[in-house]
Amino acid sequence: MQSNFFDLIPPYTIATILETARIEEIVSEFVSLKRRGSNLIGLCPFHQEKTPSFSVSPSKGIFKCFGCGKGGDAAKFLMEHEHVSYPEALRYLARKYQIEIEEEEQSPEEMAAMNERERMFNLNTFAQQYFSTTLFETQEGKSIGLSYFKERDFREATIKKFQLGYSPDHRDSFSLYAKKNGYTEDILIKTGLSIGSAERLYDRFQGRVLFPIHNLTGKVLGFGGRILSSDKTKAKYLNSPESEIYVKSKTLYGIYFAKNAISRLDNCLLVEGYTDVISMHQAGIENVVASSGTSLTTEQIRLVRRYTNNITILYDGDKAGINASLRGTDMILEEGMNVRVLLFPDGDDPDSFVRKNRSSDVEAYIQNNSRDFIGFKTGLLLEESAHDPIKKAGLIKEIVHTISLIPEPIYRSVYVKECSRMLEVEEQTLMNELNKLLRQKFRNNTQSQLPEPPIETPSQQEPKITIEETRPGYFQERELIKILLQYGNVELHHEFIDELGFPDVYTEKVAQFILDDLLKDNLWFEHVTHLKIMKIFVDAIKEGVVPGEKYFIAHTEPDISILAVDLLTTPYELHDWARKNIFVKTEPDVLKLAITTSIFRYKDQIIEARLQYLAQKIKSCESFEEQMELLVQKKKFDELRRKINQVLGVVISK
Repeated sequence: MQSNFFDLIPPYTIATILETARIEEIVSEFVSLKRRGSNLIGLCPFHQEKTPSFSVSPSKGIFKCFGCGKGGDAAKFLMEHEHVSYPEALRYLARKYQIEIEEEEQSPEEMAAMNERERMFNLNTFAQQYFSTTLFETQEGKSIGLSYFKERDFREATIKKFQLGYSPDHRDSFSLYAKKNGYTEDILIKTGLSIGSAERLYDRFQGRVLFPIHNLTGKVLGFGGRILSSDKTKAKYLNSPESEIYVKSKTLYGIYFAKNAISRLDNCLLVEGYTDVISMHQAGIENVVASSGTSLTTEQIRLVRRYTNNITILYDGDKAGINASLRGTDMILEEGMNVRVLLFPDGDDPDSFVRKNRSSDVEAYIQNNSRDFIGFKTGLLLEESAHDPIKKAGLIKEIVHTISLIPEPIYRSVYVKECSRMLEVEEQTLMNELNKLLRQKFRNNTQSQLPEPPIETPSQQEPKITIEETRPGYFQERELIKILLQYGNVELHHEFIDELGFPDVYTEKVAQFILDDLLKDNLWFEHVTHLKIMKIFVDAIKEGVVPGEKYFIAHTEPDISILAVDLLTTPYELHDWARKNIFVKTEPDVLKLAITTSIFRYKDQIIEARLQYLAQKIKSCESFEEQMELLVQKKKFDELRRKINQVLGVVISK
C-alpha cells in the first residue's frame, strides 16, 4: 500500500505536507499542552502517567515522550495515536492544511490491499454518508427520521454537524448497496453494520435513526441507533458491536466536537445520552460529552484528562441512576481530577432542560448549582441515613474511603474539614480513619510492587548491554551522527594565510567538514543505522545539498526516524539565564571545538580497538618477520594515539 501511495503522489507533495504541518497544532487536538521554555509539555497519550513527560518541539517539528520513548513528526504521531498507515496519516494532514493530493481512484484490488483498520474506517464513512443521504433525500427518511429529529428541535445545521442519519426499514438495503460498491461480506460483519453470514446479510440498524460515534480526529468508529417504532421485541437503542476500531470503554460520544471547548474552558461536562450532547451543543454549550449510558471507565476519564483536570457530571433527578453512577465516580478522584456534580430539577434531563430555557440561563444554572463531588455525595448519603446511627457510621466510612482516593494531601485535608462540619463528627476522628486507610493502601501497594524472587544467577542479573554498544566507537559514532543531524547545514569559518601571506577565510558546511575528515582515513561507521545516515549525507553532498533534520525525522525507514528523534530531543532545557545577566555557553557556541573533540575521540576508540587486535596477533604470531612488521604497525598506531590524546588534552583544558 505504501509503495503504491508514493508512486501516485509526487515527492514534492509529500514534502509540502510535512513542511506545512505544525506539530503543536496536530498534537494539541489530542493532548492538552502547556508552554515550558521553547517547548510544550503534556500528559503522554501512549502510556499512563500523572506527571507530564511528553514534549513537543515546534522548532524541530517533533514530539518525544521521555517516559515510554515514543517520538517522531506529525505523521508519526497520527500513525501511533490513530493506528493508521503512513499514507493515511499524510492524507489526514493534507486535508487539515488544505493541500490537494491527486490520487487515482482506487480499484477493487487496491481496496482489498488496504489494512483492516483502514477498510473499517472507510466503510463507516461510506455508511455515514449513505444514512445521511437517506435521511435528507428519501421519502421514508424525511417522513420518519427527519421528522423525529425536528420534533426534538434539532436544526438542520445541527443534524449535519453531527452527521445524523436514518437506515431504511428494509432487511438488507444498506448491505446490498455496500456490496455493489465493492465492500466485502467479512468487513461488513466486522464493523457490525451487517449481521448474518456471507450467504445472506441483514442490516443491523434497519428502521432506526443513527448517531455516528467519532474518534478524536473525526473518523466514524461506530453507530448508535434508536428505534422509532413501538415494537417491544426490539431494543430501544442499539450500538455497533466492539471491534478493532470501536472499543466502548475508550470512547466518549461528542469528544471530537467538544475537545477544543473543553481545553479552552478548562472543564468537561459529562452527560448520559446522545441527544443531551447534541441539544447542549446546539445551545452553544460545546464542552460536553456523553458516556453513552455506560458506567464511566478509567480510559474515558483519562481521555478527558488530556484536555482538563476539571469534570462536571450532569444528572437528571433520578435517584436510582445517581446512586449507580456514584459507585463508579470515585475513579475520577483517583485520577487526580476535580469533580463537580449538578442535579437538574425533577423530571428534567440535560436535553429537556436546554429546550425549555435560554442558553444564557442554562449556563448560569450550571455555574450556580454545581457542587463539589464529595460535598454532594455526603449530602445525598446523609438524607438516606437520616437519624439511623448505624447507617450514619457506614456513611462516614464510605465518605472517608472516597477522600482517601484523592492523590493530593492538601485536597484531602480540605475535604476532611468540610465533611467534619457536614457530618457533625470531630475532624480528628475522620483524620484517624483516613490515615488508617492510607496506611493500608500504602502497605498493599508496597507488597504488590515487591519484585519476584530472582530465577537467574547473579551474573545473569547484570545490566544488559546491546551488541552494538560493545562495538568500538559506538557512542562516538552516535555523537557524530547527532552533530550531523543538528548542525550539518551550519557553516564553519576557517582562517588561513594565503600564498601572499595575507589572512583569509573560507567556509564549509559542518557535514562536509566531518565527512571529509573521516573519509580521508577511510573510516565508515559500523553500526547499521549510523552507516545508513552517513551514506545519505555522503550521497547528498555529492549532489551539492545537505539534508536537514526534518528529512531524517520523516524518513520512511523506522530505524532512521527513531534514531533521529532520540538524538534531537532532550528532557532538559536551559533556563533563560541571560535575563539575569548570566551567560551560559551552549553547544552551538563551541561547535567547532565540539566537532573536533568528537572526531578525535572517535578515532581514538578505533585506534584502541586496532591496537588490541595487533596485540593479539603479535602474541600468536610464529614468524619473526611478521612479528616485526606487526610491531612497526603497532608503533605507528601508538604514536598516532599519543598525538590524539595530546590534542584532546589541549581541547579539554580549554
